[in-house]
Order: sequence, then structure tokens, then C-alpha cells
Amino acid sequence: MGKYLDPKADLTFKKIFGEHKNLVKSLLNAMLPLKDDERVEHLEYWPAEKIPRRTQIEKDSIVDVCCRDNKHREFIVEMQMTWTEAFKNRVLLNASKAYVAQTEVGESYGQLQPVYALNFVNDPMNINAEGYYHHYQLVHQQNSDEVISGLQLVFIELPKFKPQTMSERKMQVLWLRFLTEINAKTREVPPELLANPEVSQALRIVEEAAYTPAEMRTYNKFWDNVSISKTLEEARRKEDERRRQEDERLKAFKEQVEAQKEQVEAQKEQVEAMKRQAEEAIANAEARTLHTARCLKAMNMMTAEQIAQATGLTVQQVESL
Repeated sequence: MGKYLDPKADLTFKKIFGEHKNLVKSLLNAMLPLKDDERVEHLEYWPAEKIPRRTQIEKDSIVDVCCRDNKHREFIVEMQMTWTEAFKNRVLLNASKAYVAQTEVGESYGQLQPVYALNFVNDPMNINAEGYYHHYQLVHQQNSDEVISGLQLVFIELPKFKPQTMSERKMQVLWLRFLTEINAKTREVPPELLANPEVSQALRIVEEAAYTPAEMRTYNKFWDNVSISKTLEEARRKEDERRRQEDERLKAFKEQVEAQKEQVEAQKEQVEAMKRQAEEAIANAEARTLHTARCLKAMNMMTAEQIAQATGLTVQQVESL
């Protein structure tokens, strides 16, 4: 194993950002859409009883750090190792719970402070969307300048991150490089990461030598569980895709059957129309024949036998006219 451990694991992520306020403060200021006068200055971690409960599957794939700053803004930082569509709803639910919980101590709704949910996703979450940074908030549909800022959700797709420049939001790039480039295979750390005090401190925290054998077992167990979660999720996605394709084939077959039924019905209608046309033609021909026979008979120039021979009628039909 290399010199460093992967900072995305439960053990390492929480050691970095769950035990060092200066590092999580640096991370929040780098990642969140905060104006200069909104930057986080001082913060405290949530008490253990306030942390959202996790199912066993979530414990295996989600890492979280929760804190509050001196302005009483709430921050939920999560590392999601595998992506499902339900994760977005769960993030919204937990952020909403944190926002609502403020009413227990607030004197008025005006004292409610924003809740920020910062979510790192180590799995593609939206293959159709460009960029790795996705910011969600309540915005007026016609006037985007009107914002209800109570809930701010930020999703960062780590697999999409590619460092392009160090000039714009330098700390964001450095932290994302730290999260995406440092792992058990790291043998040489880029000098720009070592040169930054906060990132350099985080690098010292993830040095393998700083961990006990028991902690290493916990670390390795986490990645085993992540592999299992990814395997199960991949199997679920394949099954969903198989069912989707089966549904599409069934739908196509039903549409084909319906089209054939419509074609048969159209052919039946066509045959009936031709039959009616034939019957009308026969009736018209018979009417014309009878009319001709009457005219010939009225002229009294031909015998009944002659009229029958000329029109195709029987002698009896001619005599009955």
C-alpha cells in the first residue's frame, strides 16, 4: 500500500474535515457559492444526536460532516461513493429537516438561517449535464434574480473534474485535486498541493503511517463495502435496463399488433366498400336493363322473345313489365 490513504473514505474524510475546523471551513468557503461577505469565519460541529440516521447501505457508501457557523447557518458535507436518483431526494430531505429544526429555538421565522448541503459524488450522477458543479436553489421561474435562499444544494461530480486553471477559485481546484488525485497509489504529491497550508495539513492526516492496524482494518472494510454497494447498484441498473428494454419490446410488439389489427380492419372496410360498390353497380345495371326492356316493349316493335334476347331477361320478366 502507498504512503497515503484515499481521503474519500469514511475514516479519512472524517479525520480531515470532521476533526479540524480550519480544514472544513476552508473546504466550505472554496466549494459553496458564497459572496465575500458571506464566507464562513467560525463554526462548530453538530452534536452526535443531531446527525441524520443512516441505513446500513448508506453507512457503507455515504460519509458526512455536519456543522454550524457563528451566523447559525447549517452545513451538511457528504461524500457519496455510489450514485442513485434517490440520493438527491435524500439530500433535500435532510437539508429540509435541518432547516425546520431551527424553529425549535427561533423566536420568529425571520431568524431562520440558510442550510447548505455540499455533496461530493464519486460516481457520475448526470451524464447529460455538462460540468462537474451543480448548484440548486429555489428561484423564481420568470425572474431568476428572485431567490429564496433557505436551502442551497451543491453537487460536485468528482469523476468529471479536470483541473483547467489555478487562477479562478484556486482553493476549489486544490481541494478537488486533493480529493481526486490522492489515494493509495500516490507516490509523489504535486508541489502545488504541498505548498498550500490547508491541503498540506490534510495530506499529513492521510499518511498511512498515522493509522493504527485497527483503523486500517476499518479503512479497508469501508472500501470492501463500497465495492459491494457498487456491485449491487450495477446489478440493479442492469436489471432496470433489462426491464426497460423488455418493456420497450413489449410496447413495440403491442403497437405492431395494433397496427396489424388496424390494417385488417382497414382491409375489411375496403372489401365491404368494394362489395357495396359492386352491389350498387349490379342494381344500376339491372335497373337500366329493365328500363330498356320497358322502352322496347312500349314501342311495340319487338316480340317478348326478341326483347328477352336483346336484354338478357327472360320472356316471363319481359311479359311482366
